[in-house]
Amino acid sequence: MALFSGKKRNYSTITVKKREVPDGLWLKCPSCGEVIYKSEVEANLEVCTKCTHHFTLGRKERIALLSDEGTFKEWDKNLVSTDSLGFTGRQSYIDKLKASKQKSGWDEAVTCGGCKLGGRPIGLGVMDFSFLGASMGSVVGERITRLIERSTAEKRPVILSCASGGARMYEGLLSLMQMAKTSAALARHADAGLPYIPVLTHPTMAGVMASFATLGDLIIAEPNALIGFAGPRVIKETTQQDLPEGFQRAEFLKKHGLIDMVVPRSELRDRLILVLEYLCD
Repeated sequence: MALFSGKKRNYSTITVKKREVPDGLWLKCPSCGEVIYKSEVEANLEVCTKCTHHFTLGRKERIALLSDEGTFKEWDKNLVSTDSLGFTGRQSYIDKLKASKQKSGWDEAVTCGGCKLGGRPIGLGVMDFSFLGASMGSVVGERITRLIERSTAEKRPVILSCASGGARMYEGLLSLMQMAKTSAALARHADAGLPYIPVLTHPTMAGVMASFATLGDLIIAEPNALIGFAGPRVIKETTQQDLPEGFQRAEFLKKHGLIDMVVPRSELRDRLILVLEYLCD
């Protein structure tokens, strides 16, 4: 038998060519670690199909989720940021704005307008973290203020999807002034007996959280959204105390009374329609 004869036999080498897999087909969930089709996540409103982790939902998709099809009309699109303080650093403010416009495809961190939700006219604002961390500059504050004031005049409830890293440092004190301006507009909106519902997404922090994001008649948050004023490290260093696990997450804040509802994205549209029926009729 050749197998035991000690004779050497020649075996040909078979080369298997690997199939090239296009980039961008797969996504690894940061919560459960599962690798899933990106198309499945997109079809599921950017929510993991294995563990319901909520990825960031794009601005266009968020507007579509919170408005009836074909009804959204943008307001105050002509308002754009300028470098009023002449900010200089590693990169100028103007260059930062240009880069953010090119990266996100939008001209500012918030889009505001009028639409219908469940057949009811509303004022809708959507903040987008992909544009300079949805930082609150003068134009962000002005667009939101005008959204509220126009909705008050037209007797519309307001829904504002919030996301932000805080004030826009390139505008200094001008950015902080937006906290007072938006809050005053909401006070007049409330005096008119009109509902305001903020939807807090991940993350909603600092000056935005300390102003219009938490002044609603009903405050809704998405699951596991990071919500707070300062970051955990800053708070721990200031208080010199160990912090409870997840103390700035939506579920913890609901348990302690700051948030009224934590609503999964798949249920958000129907929940808002139901809430508006109670508050408006």
